[in-house]
Amino acid sequence: MAKEMNNRQAYFNYAIEDKLEAGVVLMGTEVKSIREGKVSFNDAFCLFENKELWVRGLYIAEYKLGTTNNHISVHDRKLLLHKKELKKLESKIKEKGFTIVPLKVFFNDDELVKIEIGLGRGKKDHDKRQTIKERDSRKEIKQYLLR
Repeated sequence: MAKEMNNRQAYFNYAIEDKLEAGVVLMGTEVKSIREGKVSFNDAFCLFENKELWVRGLYIAEYKLGTTNNHISVHDRKLLLHKKELKKLESKIKEKGFTIVPLKVFFNDDELVKIEIGLGRGKKDHDKRQTIKERDSRKEIKQYLLR
């Protein structure tokens, strides 16, 4: 089974305050590409359209053994959530500074593709510098302990 694919850049650019697991509507060749780990989160974000949540900009490479029915690598994909969760997210989005970003793509226990989305607030430059300092100090401590 393929490992989960994480969006490390989202944790750097956003302070994630809440996480949700969402189903996603995919074509068969998209699932096969995800199993091969051919997913990129560059410029991916979530938005509401007609009371539905969509992920835009998520790149899933074309399946190399696909035929003429192969999928388009970048297109909008519908996320599946309960109405209660959608209303909660939509009300939070209306607050200033919040956005929804995809955090990781993975297969659950039933072998269904899931996307973990996070409700995040954009970090300022000084917050990003603090994140870098913390990461570097953790790395130094780990190296010191391994000696």
